[in-house]
Amino acid sequence: MNVPEEPTSQHTPDSGQPTGHRTGAPEQPSPALSPPTATADAPPGTPRAAPRPLRRARLAVTVLFFANAVGYANVVPRLPEIRDALGLSNAALGTAIAAMPAGALLAGLSAGALGARFGSGRLATTCAFGFALTVPLVGWANGWWMLAGCLLLMGALDSVMDAAQNAHGLRVQRGYGRSILNSFHGMWSLGAVSGGLLGTAAAGAGIPLHWHLAGTGVLLAVLGALAWPRLLPGSDEEIRSAADGQSDHADDGRPAAAVRGGVRAAVPLLALLGLMLVMASVIEDTPASWGSALLQDEYAATAAVGGLAYVAFQGAMTIGRFTGDRMTDRLGPVVVARWGGLLAAVPVALALLTDSGPAVIVAFGLAGLGAATLFPACFHAAGNIPGVRSGDGIAVVSWLARVGFLVAPPLIGLIGDNAGLRPGTFVVVAAGLVVCLLAGVLSPRSLATPRSARTGGAAER
Repeated sequence: MNVPEEPTSQHTPDSGQPTGHRTGAPEQPSPALSPPTATADAPPGTPRAAPRPLRRARLAVTVLFFANAVGYANVVPRLPEIRDALGLSNAALGTAIAAMPAGALLAGLSAGALGARFGSGRLATTCAFGFALTVPLVGWANGWWMLAGCLLLMGALDSVMDAAQNAHGLRVQRGYGRSILNSFHGMWSLGAVSGGLLGTAAAGAGIPLHWHLAGTGVLLAVLGALAWPRLLPGSDEEIRSAADGQSDHADDGRPAAAVRGGVRAAVPLLALLGLMLVMASVIEDTPASWGSALLQDEYAATAAVGGLAYVAFQGAMTIGRFTGDRMTDRLGPVVVARWGGLLAAVPVALALLTDSGPAVIVAFGLAGLGAATLFPACFHAAGNIPGVRSGDGIAVVSWLARVGFLVAPPLIGLIGDNAGLRPGTFVVVAAGLVVCLLAGVLSPRSLATPRSARTGGAAER
């Protein structure tokens, strides 16, 4: 979740944000990974220097988030070209795109166990190397089955990498003792914008698809190699245990039944967080999968202009994520999420009622601004539920989020074939309104007492 950017701030347990060491904590992390401490002669407000391993790990996680976005973002602007080259209908392309979230659903729940066994950082980097091999294959797809197969594999890699990089990012955040998770998601958005611009430029310049995506694969391999040696060693839970004064394992002195009870109590909260991410994924996926086709088919835009729907969305989302910490600290996560849902719903609804392509591009940009904090907020919440390992909580809500990515493309494609892509895009409006209704689940009190999630969380700010 988002907190002030001042590095010296320490957050109270009821803020829903990372805390410093609590009195009476049963264990302390190693000095290299401890939250930064101020020097005695440092004036008030002086930033505390993070230990070098944490700074290196922060860079590694930043690189991983960028890599996770830039690969598929290069494919997005060329989806209409792929559709036409393979002779696919909108519905057929939509079902092929849906193979990506289907792969994510098949593999996503394994991320928690794999991260606990091999380490979240190593797992995320291995997936980045997998992307480097898979993305170029999309350029060689010669039919629906090969395209869907490539996207299925990309979805599996993406879901595991997504959960793993967020778990490692939360671990680094706990070491810092302040919120930095939104900055990681900001780099993801920056990667999406960069990839979208590269893909749009390649399409406009007529660069062959297979050469364009081969170059993207090389870039992903280089990014993975940069991240690998900079990751934090050891367990993902050790800093959480020290910072929170608790452990997520049954052998920490608590009866196993108490641990299982904590997980059971968290199920309603995880379900509501997952449902919110389903809506967020619908908002995010629509400009990616259908923004270019919408502008080209309904507004007579060129291929180069069509890609701007996705670029506008991700560009505004990038701004929203880099400014999200201060905004959420000032207004609270519930208020920010509700206004974000409205910002996604209202401008898109109004733009779709016009015949202006630029209005649609602007509306997608505003939707990106509104959706900016939803994924970071839900991942932070899922990674800090008492009695649930960070990796498991994130893996569950990330897996549930894939339902939106699975349902949205074929649904919009089906509506597009029968009524046009303009009516189909109204699913974004519906998703934004549902986000407004679910925002109460982000209340700090809901996170402290998971059973309150059954009512959506009573406390709001």
